[in-house]
Amino acid sequence: MSFSGVGFFFAFIMLCLTFFQTRFTDTSPRASEEFTVERSNFSIQPGLVCCGIVSAWTWSATLLQSSTAAYTFGVSGPWWYGVGGTIQLAIFGMVAAKVKMNANGAHTFLEIVKVRFGTGPHLLFTFYAFLCIMVVCGSLLLGGAATVNALTGMNILAACFLLPIGIAVYVIVGGLRATFVCDWSHTLILFIIIYIFIFRTYGTSPATDGLSGLYNLLVEAGHENPVAGNQDGSYLTMKSNQGLVFGAATILSGFSGIFCDQGYWQRAIASSPKSTTKAYMLGGLSWFAVPFAFASCLGLAARAVEHDPRFPTFPNSLSASQVSAGLAAPAAAAVVMGKGGAIAVLLVVFMAVTSACSAELIAVSSLFIYKAYLFPKARGADIVRVSHMFICFWAIWMGCWATIVGVFSRRSQSGVVLSPAVIPIGLTVTWRKLTGAGIIAGALIGATLGMLAWMIGCWKIYAINIANLAQPYSAVCSGLTGLLFSGIITIAVSLMNPADYDFKATRAIVNLDVDIDLENENRSQGERSTDVPPESDEKGSSDVAKDRVAIDGKLGTEMIHTHRPVPLPMFFSHYVFSEKFFTFWISVSIIWALLSGTFSVLLPVWESRREIAQILVGCWKALAEKRR
Repeated sequence: MSFSGVGFFFAFIMLCLTFFQTRFTDTSPRASEEFTVERSNFSIQPGLVCCGIVSAWTWSATLLQSSTAAYTFGVSGPWWYGVGGTIQLAIFGMVAAKVKMNANGAHTFLEIVKVRFGTGPHLLFTFYAFLCIMVVCGSLLLGGAATVNALTGMNILAACFLLPIGIAVYVIVGGLRATFVCDWSHTLILFIIIYIFIFRTYGTSPATDGLSGLYNLLVEAGHENPVAGNQDGSYLTMKSNQGLVFGAATILSGFSGIFCDQGYWQRAIASSPKSTTKAYMLGGLSWFAVPFAFASCLGLAARAVEHDPRFPTFPNSLSASQVSAGLAAPAAAAVVMGKGGAIAVLLVVFMAVTSACSAELIAVSSLFIYKAYLFPKARGADIVRVSHMFICFWAIWMGCWATIVGVFSRRSQSGVVLSPAVIPIGLTVTWRKLTGAGIIAGALIGATLGMLAWMIGCWKIYAINIANLAQPYSAVCSGLTGLLFSGIITIAVSLMNPADYDFKATRAIVNLDVDIDLENENRSQGERSTDVPPESDEKGSSDVAKDRVAIDGKLGTEMIHTHRPVPLPMFFSHYVFSEKFFTFWISVSIIWALLSGTFSVLLPVWESRREIAQILVGCWKALAEKRR
């Protein structure tokens, strides 16, 4: 019951915040624009969007599977996992700026698809959007439930069903603003726990004996249990064949996990045009520190201390099933911090699950086809009411889904089914010549070829069975084929009969809270329609156009950061870390984590200082009037 209890606690907080917002500010989650996209005055600043990106992209797998990668492959695992989720955020930042320029009034990427291409493509990408959310929800709940079961003995099925209940309550109460507030509080707890583990593992824990002791333990582990495909079998090298393949699978799945997930489109829509680039730049760089620092700390420590009598499976290493369940981090935490470490891991995983699940719930509420096909004239109040009902339904379905499927609910496998939709979705808001036939052909043929590559690749490399289909080599065969061929086919078919779309229709997407009669009256008088958000005028477009320059620079910088200095040159050099270089490597991860915490936790507070002051002053005045 503690799962739902924490959710109800956040619901109470959101009730209080909603009351204060309604009374002392101009915002209210009862409006559809506020509930789904937080459109009021485009008030979401880059720090809070950055925090939301970090929180939404920090799944339980981010913490557990990145630590598993470190335990299995060594120092390359955390880096590759981080790269696998950072490049996509950089590229999506460019797409997000295009959304602000070409569809600033949109609420979902599906709405843009429907306005531009009609029913067929809309239904196709609706399928992909719901499939993405199901994959994400399955991964979140299964990863969190497995950790809770290992640390507390709680039944996995019970955890899968109890977890979404409390989350649904505070999402219904506060809408998208609830997810941002939840994101900030969860991110605060996340970084505090990361800093505690860093301080303990690299400094004061007798089990590791500081950085020098950890290095020596990892050297010994490489001699006793060498890694196949690593230089000299060492855990202290970027020359890791398995790590490289794992990185490729993670990168491919990361594209589908971002481009097909409505949650990231909502954050792009909610942010101001001037802050979109900065938000995604900070979000990508800040998120990278989570798997890099956390997994380098606990994942490597798990391998180093597995001969400690306090290690849960002493004198044996973790079994294959335990490694697959992501139990390397909890095992290391139990050694370096005792019972407190296990509780800290449980808390941080719970925070990751609840925060990401809340983002998925608010995202899925906006994907429901209620307005598109059932009641086209529905407006703000109707949309909010149906969104509430659908959130309740989805919270229950999340638990059911997590108990039904397991193998396809891993982040590294999501590219198998979702990668064919990535390029067509991205081109929808960026390429004038794109056609409906092109995106349908690209997505469907790409999916077919991806599935064939998945089966054939698994058959040639291993033998076809469920376990082998989940292997990284099989995932790379499918994800790469689906991603590349869907893009090639989409572009080729579109160029056969290219469109020349001017984006006027997508720029005029209606505001759901505008009264229909007033809207029609304004149009009949020749005035600028009230359904076009003020930010989509020429000045807003100019701001976004200028922002594109920064996007290109940011994209290039981030590509250099992930591909040039490391890890490929270090991979081909076959370098094995010396103790001094290992100290430098860990120092970089610590500094990165400190900067990420600053951007994700402190910057949002600074940016919101006026709003916070406004609410506090309002509360003080209200109390003063009562005393009189």
